[in-house]
Amino acid sequence: MTSSQEAIGLTQAEVDAAHQAGQTNYVPRTTSRSISEIFRANVFTVFNAILTAAVIAVLVAGDPRDAVFGLVMVINAVIGILSELRSKRTLDSVAVLESPQSTVWRDGKEQTIDSTDLVIGDAVSLALGDQVPADGKIVRSAGLEIDESILTGESRPVHKSVDDKAMSGSAVVAGSGVMITEKVGKDSWAQQITAEAKKFSLATSEIQQAINSVLKVITIALPFVVGLLMWSQLRAEGGSPRVAIVLAVAGVVGMIPQGLVLLTSMNFGLAAATLARRGVLVQELPAVEILARVDELCLDKTGTITTGGIRGKEVIWDDKNGDSEGVGVLAYLTRDRANATAVAVQDLLGKLHVQPFEGGTEIPFSSSRKWSAIQTSAGKTWILGAPEILLSDNAAPWASDIVAQSSRAGNRTLCLSISDSPISQDMELPQERTPRAIIVLEEDIRSDAHATLDYFKDQGVHVRIISGDAPATVGTIAKNVGLRGPDGADPVIVDARTLPPIETPEFDAAIEQVQVFGRVTPEQKKGLVLSMQRAGHTVAMTGDGVNDALALKTADLGIAMGNGAPATKAVSRLVLMNSQFSVLPGVVAEGRRIIANMERVSALFLSKTTYAMLLAVVVSIFAWTYPFLPRHLTYIGWFTIGTPAFFLALAPNSQRYRPGFLRRTLSVAIPSGIIMGLAALGAYLVVGPSDKAGQSAATLTMIIAALWLLTLTARPLVPWRIALIVIMVLGAIVGVLIEPIRSFFALEWPNSQQWITIVCFALVACALIEVSFRLTQRWRDNNVA
Repeated sequence: MTSSQEAIGLTQAEVDAAHQAGQTNYVPRTTSRSISEIFRANVFTVFNAILTAAVIAVLVAGDPRDAVFGLVMVINAVIGILSELRSKRTLDSVAVLESPQSTVWRDGKEQTIDSTDLVIGDAVSLALGDQVPADGKIVRSAGLEIDESILTGESRPVHKSVDDKAMSGSAVVAGSGVMITEKVGKDSWAQQITAEAKKFSLATSEIQQAINSVLKVITIALPFVVGLLMWSQLRAEGGSPRVAIVLAVAGVVGMIPQGLVLLTSMNFGLAAATLARRGVLVQELPAVEILARVDELCLDKTGTITTGGIRGKEVIWDDKNGDSEGVGVLAYLTRDRANATAVAVQDLLGKLHVQPFEGGTEIPFSSSRKWSAIQTSAGKTWILGAPEILLSDNAAPWASDIVAQSSRAGNRTLCLSISDSPISQDMELPQERTPRAIIVLEEDIRSDAHATLDYFKDQGVHVRIISGDAPATVGTIAKNVGLRGPDGADPVIVDARTLPPIETPEFDAAIEQVQVFGRVTPEQKKGLVLSMQRAGHTVAMTGDGVNDALALKTADLGIAMGNGAPATKAVSRLVLMNSQFSVLPGVVAEGRRIIANMERVSALFLSKTTYAMLLAVVVSIFAWTYPFLPRHLTYIGWFTIGTPAFFLALAPNSQRYRPGFLRRTLSVAIPSGIIMGLAALGAYLVVGPSDKAGQSAATLTMIIAALWLLTLTARPLVPWRIALIVIMVLGAIVGVLIEPIRSFFALEWPNSQQWITIVCFALVACALIEVSFRLTQRWRDNNVA
């Protein structure tokens, strides 16, 4: 550096003053959510509080065997904690800036320091491969080019001149320069994005929302029900508090669908493991379900539809084929394998026979000049560069036409020209130059993009492409991958700079029918997602750059590419580790399987909640002894709900998502639960209340009726499902026959008269459940139609 450049650096005294003022690039490491908060959120829940109180009550007043239900609470909490700890580790690793050290000028000397020690006013040297460590202004530029795609989404390197701005997180791809820092630490652009990205939020699951809605109702009703049960059981048991407590706990535990909560967590976890084997990292378990509900899919062009690289499309010569010298010169001028454009041209020329070129006096490429050249010993000058520089307005119409057509198609072009005159000393081009070839370059489109977009179109998902690149470029790529507008017409393309302000009715109206957005800022990307959500859509967003982070965080489902920025991956619910867009249909399939199967089995769990609430109210009104011990409900649940539901929930299911999960589930569960509860209560009263025989009769009646509901929810009854039901029937019977099991669950084998009572009540219940189920199915079909 010259002395004038050295003079721009700070003195040590100025650095010390900046440190004292807190104007450094250091950002304290803050966690998004502490470990204690994660434990509190998963352990200290209303669900766990109810079950813990119930377990303690049983252990104090009754038989420990009646407290087996507490294991479900422990397993569910462990699954939730492990899932959120993994998300925490990912969020805490967010760091847009990966460059640990910077070269600065202080006290007239060049020094290498930690990037965190930078202060406002530091003179930072920038060279090829460096990452810009803070926001600042360029004061020296020697062909400096910076790749800002990770920040802006625009895929082309940006030439930086004196007084231009440089943003933290961008990377130097050519030349060198010096920057004066203006914003450091938490005030820099990259750190502001990172801070926003670190805000913790949980994915929204319709299944979990449905379960939470049920739990909320139960929680509200619980004090009333517990009071009634305690009062009634004290009366029924002659004032014995120990027996009354155990029976009241049985009523409370039966109301809580703890198995459904556990099965949901397990199902999400198994789906996440399946997707991990396919290269999809699920950072929040409910994310698996969300993609199956998505009706708006926003795709970032660079890194999602395209690889982010460029490739050579064709070389068009003035004589159609090109002479051997011209091909050799082009190969020689693009021999730099560190330059992406040169590599693309070399790959294109690899298909041709290239004659070795001896070289000459070479003038390297300059981003400010936008050309490179070589002067041969024969007196010829070959020039390779931007067509707008090398082509004159009225020369070589064939070349100008190709450049114009390529530009409209969204492609980049280079021009190879020749002249008999040399380059002047002040680097001015010869006036007379003849274009010999136009090299057409295009963005490298992912091979799986077209098929994946077709898949989502067939699924009724509205796809939009969003990019910071020029609208024409984005539009062309959108057409190339098969994106279409309404009625199969070309997609509607908009320059985002012409849109109204975000979060206004005008903005919402302007984007409604648009499929392709160009020149979109990070704030507009977030605004687009919010607008679609306001319109009632479930939105998924893909991206790979920091410019996508806010939109990914805002979307219902953020999907990051594995080769994307760390901050982008950290805020996303899903990460495609191999950056393969084609794995998304597999994620949809897993989401559909979860939603459809959980709807299938939820009716089993919520029917238990229904009959438990019904029995609690009825026995309280009439001061009857509650017909079940907690272990009876465990026995019923094991054979009619928990075990079969586990296998049914894991089965393949390609049924498309339909809104109304909870409504459809309750339409089966409530009438079935009422019927089962009344049937079990009837058998209990006839055989003998306050008697083990009566409790056994109620248990067996409930098992038969619940198994019939299982056959309905398992339809169509393919062989493996029939086998599952048969095994559950045999298991329930064998359990009552084997004395140790029968004794553990406080059951007895009924006599013939009791069996007649049990079968009669059970058959009536099965018939009524069948009728109710068919009426519900007909109602659903009419509503769909």
